[in-house]
Amino acid sequence: MVLEARGVVRDLGTAVKTRVLHDVNLAIREGELVSLTGFSGSGKSTLLYLLGALDRPSAGRVLIDGEDVTELDDEERADLRGRKLGFVFQFHFLLPEFSVLENVMIPMLRSGRRSRDDAEERARKTLGSIGLGDLCERRPHQLSGGQQQRVSIARAVANDPRIILADEPTGNLDSKNGLVVMQIFEELVRTERMTIVVVTHERTFAARTSRQVVLSDGRIVEDVDQRDRPPPAA
Repeated sequence: MVLEARGVVRDLGTAVKTRVLHDVNLAIREGELVSLTGFSGSGKSTLLYLLGALDRPSAGRVLIDGEDVTELDDEERADLRGRKLGFVFQFHFLLPEFSVLENVMIPMLRSGRRSRDDAEERARKTLGSIGLGDLCERRPHQLSGGQQQRVSIARAVANDPRIILADEPTGNLDSKNGLVVMQIFEELVRTERMTIVVVTHERTFAARTSRQVVLSDGRIVEDVDQRDRPPPAA
């Protein structure tokens, strides 16, 4: 398994604790495109942040590529995230003072695993693969919302992660641009065998994923294999 939650509990608060996740067990295989769905407050984003080693469970274990990340210190967790994970959020968080190309290059340069020339070549190739190759020198404010989100996806995948975690990646997009994002994810799974986990409220988006995990009040209430279902019409 690429991602696992074993008996995961997450409490918030100190004097008075609120249990956000209750004994969650989830195992995700390589090459799956999984949606986490449920009403607001069901624990979707909390679970995603735990799977991405951005937060620590109050009890239980999280394994990434077989490694128990609950045993790692902050520096080790940051290193693991840089090597194996890419993140896409509802807001693109592009740095306005840098060009599109530079925004995609930054994670690669920070990791120290590529030279500047190699990072630039990889960034240009990645941007070209999602139809943004001619926008490399623009600043984020010169792009549409859909283009900005596609740049954030390029930034997430440029470092060749095994896993992409996305929190409401189409929440600020219209249906047309939301479909483009979904098609990019599907292509990454098909051609790169990436594992992608997406928190979403959008039924059409969730219906296109190969597996839908539904949360309610901090518990998994459904886990549905959707691979044999035809995708909804675009």
